[in-house]
Amino acid sequence: MKALLCGSLAYDSIMVFEDRFANHILPDQVHILNVSFHVPQLRKEFGGCAGNIAYNLKLLGTDCAIMATVGEDFEPYARWMDKCGIDREYIKVVGDTYTAQAYITTDMDDNQITAFHPGAMNHSHLNSVAECTEPIKLGIVSPDGKDGMIQHASQFVEAGVPFIFDPGQGMPLFSGEELDRFVDQATWLTLNDYEAKLLTQRTGKSLEELARKVDALIVTLGGKGSVIHADGEVVEVPTAKVSEVNDPTGCGDAYRAGLIHGIINSMDWKTTGRVAALMGALKVECHGTQNHTLAAGELEEKFHASFGYGL
Repeated sequence: MKALLCGSLAYDSIMVFEDRFANHILPDQVHILNVSFHVPQLRKEFGGCAGNIAYNLKLLGTDCAIMATVGEDFEPYARWMDKCGIDREYIKVVGDTYTAQAYITTDMDDNQITAFHPGAMNHSHLNSVAECTEPIKLGIVSPDGKDGMIQHASQFVEAGVPFIFDPGQGMPLFSGEELDRFVDQATWLTLNDYEAKLLTQRTGKSLEELARKVDALIVTLGGKGSVIHADGEVVEVPTAKVSEVNDPTGCGDAYRAGLIHGIINSMDWKTTGRVAALMGALKVECHGTQNHTLAAGELEEKFHASFGYGL
C-alpha cells in the first residue's frame, strides 16, 4: 500500500542578489517603485510540495504516487521523476498552460522576494482521488489549487482514506469556516508555527481545541524542533544534528515525508517526529529541494548519531 500525495509540482528559479534589498528600496518612494537587481547566481530546481515530499519518501523507501496537474513544459521534470523512480501515473498534463513556477530572489540578509505563477496548478480539481485504483494507506492534501484541495479532502473521506491536511502557503485561500471543515475531515494536521497562529486566528479555536479534532496535530518550530499533540499529550521533538545550514527551502516538505513514513510504518510519535526531524536536517545541508541523498542503511546510522539510540 502506498501514500497518495495531492499537491503541487513546480519549477523553482532561485537567484542570489549579492547586496541588501534595504540598500536599494527607499521606503518613502515605494509608491513609485521601479528597481532592478543584478543576480549573477541562478539555480533552476525541481520543486513543489508534492514533488519534494515524494523525493524524500523515495529516499526513505516508502512507496508513493503524486496526484497533480502540470503544464506542457513538464518533460524535464518527468525525466527527473523517472530517474528517481517516482510514480507519475496520476499526474495530468493540462494543455496551453505552464507548470507552476516560482521565481525567488534572496539577498545577503536572507530576505526574499518571490513571484509565483500557479499555472496548471489552478486546474488541480481536474484530478480525482477516485481515479486511483491502487490500495492507498493514507493521503495528504498539501498546497495546490483551492478547488482541488477542497475536492481531494472530500474525496479522501468518501474513499475512507485517512489523510494529512497540510495547508502551508495555501492557507490564505480559505475562510475560517473552510479551514474548520478541513480539520474536521482530516486525520492528521501539520503546520509550521506561523501557520498554527494563523489557523487559530482564522478558526477562532485554540491549538488544544484543534488537536482534539484530529489524531495528531504537528507544529514545526524551525531551529527549535517541533511538537506533536496526540492522545492528550504533547511530544517535544528536538532537531537533528546538521553539519552546516545551507538552504532551508523544502525542509518542511522533507519533514512531512518523515511523518508519512512513520505513520505508514506504525512508529510511535516520538520516533516518527525524530525521523521527520532527521529528514529536515538532511535537506537543510544541501542547496535545492531535491539534491540531498540517503544511502541504504544510512537512516539508522544518522538517527543514532542525532538522538543517541536506534530505530
